[in-house]
Amino acid sequence: MNRSDGRAYNQTRNIKFTTNYTKNALASVLAEFGDTKVIVTATNDEKKPKWMDKEDLRGWISAEYSLLPTSTATRCQRERTKISGRTQEIQRLIGRTLRSCVDLEKLGERTIIIDADVIQADGGTRCASICGGFVAMSIALNKLLKEGKLTQNPIVEKIAAISAGISSDGQILLDLNYEEDSSAQVDSNTVMTESGKIIEFQTTAEKAPYDIDKMYKIIDLSKDAIKKIISLYPPINN
Repeated sequence: MNRSDGRAYNQTRNIKFTTNYTKNALASVLAEFGDTKVIVTATNDEKKPKWMDKEDLRGWISAEYSLLPTSTATRCQRERTKISGRTQEIQRLIGRTLRSCVDLEKLGERTIIIDADVIQADGGTRCASICGGFVAMSIALNKLLKEGKLTQNPIVEKIAAISAGISSDGQILLDLNYEEDSSAQVDSNTVMTESGKIIEFQTTAEKAPYDIDKMYKIIDLSKDAIKKIISLYPPINN
């Protein structure tokens, strides 16, 4: 299959992380996966969520996600009073995956809030949000260490995420853009640690069931891509 942008089946789009993208947030990142662009920020709240036990000395990481109205080809509505099921699922995914790589006891009784705002969507927005979220979180925690608010870095291991799928002609493809995603037989999102451990593997057969061998190939392809993405993370020294 010839991909519309000329990429090989196992090639990601151009991936880039620009730090300090906005000036008011504790940490901010523009995460770019090809034409998908997400502004991700991190905020420190010096208290844990109200629902947590008083005796619980852990901190928490939460996330909010949104598509800006003109991020898609046709204008999408702002979710002012009620968020969609899709938005809920994605922001829970972002928060869950970021918590998985952090020692919440070392974080202390505080909340790190990750905001992912999609300014341009061309497939893979949740994966870009997770990767940008990890970079923003890392910068924020490093600043808290320098300020003496943390005594140890709570990050256990780096993580990243990538999409993959199976095209209408049965070809496994990495990092689907919108055109590929909308016509795919199978759609998947994989989140892994730098050492190759799986955090999340979401896969759906959109049109027909597929063989388990192809699932393993998707995971292997994603594992290689995740190592590459982590190598692209900027140095956390600010």
